[in-house]
Amino acid sequence: MYDSDNPFLNGNYAPWREEGEAYDLEIEGELPRELNGALYRIGPNPHFMPAGRYHWFDGDGMVHAFILRDGRAAYRNRYVRTDGLKAEMKAGRALFGGLIEQPREMSPDVPPFKNAANTNIIGFNNRLLALWEAGLPHELKPETLETIGLYDFGGKISGPVTAHPKFDPANGDLLFFGYQPFPPYVTWYRAGRDGKLLETRAIESKIPVMMHDFITTDNYAIFFVCPSVFHIENAGQGKPLLIWEPQHGTRIGAMNRHTGDVKWFEDEAFFVFHFLNAYEENGSLVVDGCRMKALDMTGTSFGGNPPMPWRWNLNLKDGSIRQNQIDEVSGEFPRLDERLAGRKHRYGYFAGGNADERTNEPGFQALLKRDYQTGKLEQHTLGANFAPGEPVFVPRDAKSAEDDGWVLAVWYDSALNRSEMIVLDAQNFTGKPVARVKLQHRVPWGFHGNWVPAVEVRG
Repeated sequence: MYDSDNPFLNGNYAPWREEGEAYDLEIEGELPRELNGALYRIGPNPHFMPAGRYHWFDGDGMVHAFILRDGRAAYRNRYVRTDGLKAEMKAGRALFGGLIEQPREMSPDVPPFKNAANTNIIGFNNRLLALWEAGLPHELKPETLETIGLYDFGGKISGPVTAHPKFDPANGDLLFFGYQPFPPYVTWYRAGRDGKLLETRAIESKIPVMMHDFITTDNYAIFFVCPSVFHIENAGQGKPLLIWEPQHGTRIGAMNRHTGDVKWFEDEAFFVFHFLNAYEENGSLVVDGCRMKALDMTGTSFGGNPPMPWRWNLNLKDGSIRQNQIDEVSGEFPRLDERLAGRKHRYGYFAGGNADERTNEPGFQALLKRDYQTGKLEQHTLGANFAPGEPVFVPRDAKSAEDDGWVLAVWYDSALNRSEMIVLDAQNFTGKPVARVKLQHRVPWGFHGNWVPAVEVRG
């Protein structure tokens, strides 16, 4: 029996502990033959009743794979077998606390903390990596989802790395960072497409903060130091590890990727979980992301603080900032055509509120498509009982235009208590779905996912 008062243990947040696979799934419509690969999704899914107060970010990572080939669809899901989860499976109960409460028991046979491996999943170097921002990635077998173990870039990295790496579209390099409550607080990394670590640089951020995401351009890496500050001394006192301290303001560091020099910009306090993209234009850096007024990590909710679409223009010459809110419709989990990562984009896709109702209620009612050239906002809804997760754009082929492809997302049907993977034509965003791949069970609300072509799925 799960905590009936905790929203992160109820509804479609509630755990789904069954692992399995299904073939020849029911499809309404027709899957495009060009979609040949797998959509991998990952999210928190506690295997045991949590010990103490549970936050959504604490759950064990479970991977959900929608495998599409020749117009047919299959599904597979599996927990990431982290050392922490294996220790709990051996004990038959939860052994770890989380963001809100610290571990209740420790022993030599149990890791000091659990690498939850629950935040993002990417294909890299013909490997499948499950990411968590406070530890190393876990490598999985792309077809079976079996856990191989920690991936440490050939033994070159021992500390935590980001859950939001970027791919350099010019050469396929993996661009990423790690943050921690001890100096150096932020470290930049670059690895070649063959997995070899090519570069490591410490970034002087002055204070230890939670830095979930960052953004890159062809020549810069941009770090937003928002004042959700670590207080590691609270760990043994039952106090929160992260405290919102707006007196620090938000500092934005633009690191020159060639020289390592960092130019800092000062702003008022705000928080950003996720960025859409950034690019260079006329001596400035243009950054699009989802801005929140603050971040409270002390309870089991986000406190009615909706993320809104903002654009920052960082002038590299005089250090000034111009910024504005794009529109009044809240949204999160921003995605774009990844071929334009770090370069000027026109379109962005979000999970968000219903633009007709201008609602700020928690949860998502629609998928959104923003045209940053015309200001047009389109939304796709499926009815009052349907709610979407993060959208993922897949181009029709390697040479197709930015908007020529499909938007894939997993939707939850609260009336039937089951989920579907739905394919939209990006150029007919508000039209009828191209295909709806139907499961007989639900997929709990998760975080992020990515499309991996078939050649890498079989790697």
